[in-house]
Amino acid sequence: MNRYLLSLFFIFLFSNCILLRMEAQDIPNLEISGEADIRTVKNEKPFVPEWARAIVWYQIFPDRFRNGDESNDPTMESLRGADPQEMPVEWQVHPWGSDWYAMQPYEKKNGEKELWKHLTRRRYGGDLQGIIDKLDYLKELGVSGIYLNPVFESPSHHKYDGASYHHIDPHFGPDPEGDKAMVKNENPLDPDSWVWTKADELALELIHQCHLRGIRILFDGVFNHIGTNSFAFRDLKAKQQQSGYKDWFTVTDWDDESKGTVFTYKGWWDVASLPEWREDENGIVEGPGKYIFEAVKRWMNPKGLGADKGIDGWRLDVAHEIAHPFWKKFRKHIKAINPEALLVGEINGKPEDLMPFVEGDELDTEMNYNFAFACFAYFVSPPAFSIIGKEFEEKLRVLRESYPEGVAACAQNLLGSHDVNRISSAILNRNLGNFGDWNEWPDLSRAVRNPDYQVQKPGPDDYHLMKLLVLFQMTYFGAPMIYYGDEWGMWGDNDPGCRKPMIWEDINYELERFLPNGGKRKADKVEGNQLLFDYYKKLLHIRQQYTALQTGNYQPFLIDDTKHIFAFTRENDNEKILVVINNASHPQEIKIPMPKYRNEWLQLMDKTKIKPKSGFLTVPVEGKGGTILLLQ
Repeated sequence: MNRYLLSLFFIFLFSNCILLRMEAQDIPNLEISGEADIRTVKNEKPFVPEWARAIVWYQIFPDRFRNGDESNDPTMESLRGADPQEMPVEWQVHPWGSDWYAMQPYEKKNGEKELWKHLTRRRYGGDLQGIIDKLDYLKELGVSGIYLNPVFESPSHHKYDGASYHHIDPHFGPDPEGDKAMVKNENPLDPDSWVWTKADELALELIHQCHLRGIRILFDGVFNHIGTNSFAFRDLKAKQQQSGYKDWFTVTDWDDESKGTVFTYKGWWDVASLPEWREDENGIVEGPGKYIFEAVKRWMNPKGLGADKGIDGWRLDVAHEIAHPFWKKFRKHIKAINPEALLVGEINGKPEDLMPFVEGDELDTEMNYNFAFACFAYFVSPPAFSIIGKEFEEKLRVLRESYPEGVAACAQNLLGSHDVNRISSAILNRNLGNFGDWNEWPDLSRAVRNPDYQVQKPGPDDYHLMKLLVLFQMTYFGAPMIYYGDEWGMWGDNDPGCRKPMIWEDINYELERFLPNGGKRKADKVEGNQLLFDYYKKLLHIRQQYTALQTGNYQPFLIDDTKHIFAFTRENDNEKILVVINNASHPQEIKIPMPKYRNEWLQLMDKTKIKPKSGFLTVPVEGKGGTILLLQ
């Protein structure tokens, strides 16, 4: 979820370019001028699951991915309790192919002028069946892991305001009304009374179908806060101090006419629709903590049938806002159910902020936003916020080497997510400010708040630059993560514009011609960028084919900031791969010294071969482009 935190800072080392000294045998370690200590990152056995190193993740925002079952679509009543709190006069499931900023007739009848209310109320009908239907698409693309944004019962489109953790949202399953009736006699505090709804069963089928295809799956665990529709909060609000859940929340005032006070409580970042669980020095207090533990067990070992029938781990929302003792207990609980489960924390800040969480007794790794910040600073940002190659490598080195072995190897290296504007749009709008500054960039990148933000479809140069980012992402150390639709070049501003419905070939899309203020602009055709998709697919299949790109060691190879060249190797005992990037805007014939070394190199993108001559390997690379070379 969006948060406005301190900007990312790193110490910039290296005063000179990294110099290359080649040895006579094979690809050697580097000698580097200056005082910085860059080590080859080796994959010794760590405390993180081994499988998590080789994954390519795909993040899905369920309501916006695919409507596989129109019979379960949300109703107006299902919105009750979500922001905006005022119920609309009229409402319907939003047309999937409609112009994003165009107000539909039902929206106009609500008479509200605040655009965010219209955008926030929208539901497109995406569901679990839609995800199941597209698993073969993901497998063919080259995806091997899915991270699902929240799927638990909730009134909102984003579902970070859960009503429970032990039931899938009924409108994600085949029988919403039947599911709602099934749960009425449950005791939320007694797991033995919990039923398996049709939506719950479909979630198990999704897990099963993923595993059949060799795809891992993570659920989003939003354990810092809950929604006002939750069983605990509803009881608290109704019974006040007589509620059995009064110690589950931080209540600052009760309804008391004699004192003139009204019921108030602590919400996440003061958002009233997101009441926080109460914490003490040990983290989340016993009541909600016990409920959370029972709920996660339900999805990791469903019906006691075994961990292989459950999810493969959790992405943990705002993990840094929950005290360490809770995560220590949480890890023991999770690993007792499935020792191979993965725990990924959303922890915003510097590497030192993450460090206490990944010492082997709490989380395994992180959503690596710092990776995205570094990439944008080197490849995309305007001069005021850009960095040179040696600074880029230093940022990457810090992210690789600050943590225990294995943490960085399975970090989710992302470029976009549900909390930032789309990659293509961030590139188009790169001159607005610093992508890595989360104090200012969220507002700068929201078209409803910044009239200078360009909402149109990015152009060919923007997509060309995006391909360079993706090439680096798919060949660098760590586990790359794709946000749904980025493979087709989807565009959009920050939340909620980054949550547009997925582009599918069988859906007719209106031209996009409306601006956030209701005015019109030059129309854009909404369709996927086939060349970009083919590029993604080729890169993912290359990564699948060569284990050096999945789990091999990383080493910087040649960094020349005069010529804007950045090259590195990925290698294991069987494969040696050299990635050469030209960050200059013009094409270059890049000469790499290779004295006494005559083996051929295969360019994996086009299958051509290059052989060293006169002690140099000459590699042609287009402007703002790169190539992947395999030693023959």
